[in-house]
Amino acid sequence: MTKVMMKIAVFSTKKWVRNALDAANPAFGFEFTYYEPRLGPDTAKLAAGHDTVCAFVNDDISAPVLDELAGYGIKLIAMRCAGFNNVDIKHAAELGITIVRVPAYSPYAVAEHTLGLILALNRRYHRAYTRVRDGNFALDGLLGFDVHEKTVGIIGTGRIGQVLASLLSGFGTRLLAYDKFQNNEWAETAGVTYVPLDELYRESDIISLHCPLTHDTYHLINKYAIETMKSGVMLINTSRGPLIDTDAVIDGMKSHKVGYLGLDVYEEESELFFEDLSGEVIQDDTFVRLQTFPNVLITAHQAFFTKEAVDNIAMTTLQNIRDVSETGKSANEVREG
Repeated sequence: MTKVMMKIAVFSTKKWVRNALDAANPAFGFEFTYYEPRLGPDTAKLAAGHDTVCAFVNDDISAPVLDELAGYGIKLIAMRCAGFNNVDIKHAAELGITIVRVPAYSPYAVAEHTLGLILALNRRYHRAYTRVRDGNFALDGLLGFDVHEKTVGIIGTGRIGQVLASLLSGFGTRLLAYDKFQNNEWAETAGVTYVPLDELYRESDIISLHCPLTHDTYHLINKYAIETMKSGVMLINTSRGPLIDTDAVIDGMKSHKVGYLGLDVYEEESELFFEDLSGEVIQDDTFVRLQTFPNVLITAHQAFFTKEAVDNIAMTTLQNIRDVSETGKSANEVREG
């Protein structure tokens, strides 16, 4: 009997996505249809005639989209990312649609990018680079601080948080951490001290976020949290945009309570990131306001973007699809609750 080739509709496609999936595919033999637009109410119809949908972090996989996909016979959605806050998991289960994800691709990629943001913000590499290109060799306004012996608070001690702690330990920092599920054995070995969240806020010179977006962590960094922090604190977010209340952070920067802000994610990023908008007027006034601050450094959700991570994402995504198609289940299935 001839084996039927599985047809996969891939949304939010860029060149690097095609390259990675095509490179991994010889071991699987799937048939891809690549769509550059994001998955959403206006594009879900493109999934018709396919067996599976492959989606990304900013695709819209809400109940109406799921209803339409179910009408086309889609039973599997493979997320090529770790996050799934853009998916209505409960409704997917009601429709019998399986959701799989890539829970870990390269913690080193994200942790190293986080460290890069910390160093760049502190020593103002981005501003110094522009100055030198303009022939300005003055040092005024570029004064930084020694990371050595500073207190760094890490919120979320999964694999990424653990790798970041390892990197920062080489700087001779004092490491504090908060996690709802503490890994005490790791903390003791790594020289990390778990503390309550308010104590982490009070004590930390640098705070880095590495937790998932849940009901409990939405706007974790808000007006009240910022009021508890040290004046001049550095905030870094390479996890999920809505962990930070952007308006509250802007107020914190205006009052000099927040001294530095490094973002690789933004709570309204879905209309901005992964697209070339250089010839357009940005309509998000809050984002534009952020860009006016000299002590803000924003990258466009690229912390994961290393060759190793992209290759791992492609391979894990396709393996997830194979596992579900052959056995009906996957170790990386996302379940409600």
